[in-house]
Amino acid sequence: MISPVRWDGERLVLLDQTRLPADEVERRYATWSEVAEAIRSLVVRGAPVIGVAAAFGVALGARESRATTFDGLLADLETAIKGLASTRPTAVNLFWALERMRRSCLDHRTLPLDRLKARLLEEAEAVLQEDVAANRAIGSHGAALVPDGARILTHCNAGALATAGYGTAGGVIRAAHAQGKVHLVWVDETRPVLQGARLTAWECVKEGIPHRVISDGAAASVMARGEVDLVVTGADRIAANGDTANKIGTYALAVLAKYHGLPFYVAAPFSTIDPTLPSGDLIPIEERDASEVRNFGGRQVAPTASPVFNPAFDVTPAGLITAIITERGIFRPPYNFSR
Repeated sequence: MISPVRWDGERLVLLDQTRLPADEVERRYATWSEVAEAIRSLVVRGAPVIGVAAAFGVALGARESRATTFDGLLADLETAIKGLASTRPTAVNLFWALERMRRSCLDHRTLPLDRLKARLLEEAEAVLQEDVAANRAIGSHGAALVPDGARILTHCNAGALATAGYGTAGGVIRAAHAQGKVHLVWVDETRPVLQGARLTAWECVKEGIPHRVISDGAAASVMARGEVDLVVTGADRIAANGDTANKIGTYALAVLAKYHGLPFYVAAPFSTIDPTLPSGDLIPIEERDASEVRNFGGRQVAPTASPVFNPAFDVTPAGLITAIITERGIFRPPYNFSR
């Protein structure tokens, strides 16, 4: 199984996703600030695995602390948590994992400090293992929705690289492929950072899944030609009403799927659901550097003087989503995530 994140006993090891598909390079991190920069610079990306990396970042922050009291250690952890929280504002799994680590620290405050630090590392390992288990359950639930001989269109990367190792939307595809159901996966390139072309296609090659890479603008044409049976994507945050934030371009695919009468599925762990937000209007949308749009393949493709709008995500209204697939089962509209 592809493993984008692991603990080697001393440091956090991340597969550098900025180097794929050309080079498979692992990088090691010994401090929380190094992990924060890895998240910010997209060495690691994808909401679930960002949460896993952040959990280990907090554990590293505890190891770095020279505090001799619990209050001193907690203060150092709050500094690490604040720094990690500032990296990617849209992915709710990041904040879920940071809060889980804070709660674990408070719950075990009576332990000796060296044991408390070890307990935080154990909690981060649990976050990783639980993510893999959740993804496998998502894959199992989602595969039941995939017809035989399916031609699936997906956007961005929600596979093993975006998680602790199996995938959300990619997990659905992987599980359906293992059952012999997948005829072809259409892989949107996903401008401007090309997570589809660089990462999802790389995963398909590794897993032997039949696929074709298309430009984002070609999605409507393949649907119109009757060559798509369903669309499945991941999610970075899901509001209480089912509105879903995912990589920019997802909303357009949902509109296209609706027009062409195709099911549009979202696959995500339950931790991606943010019950504090009643609708997607309140989901914070990260805007990234203009250079990602202004440049392509190492050369400038838009004038320096031209302003750029570069949102990393968009919000798909719940009414366009056929079902949301989680490890707890399949949810359909109207969405009620209390069960």
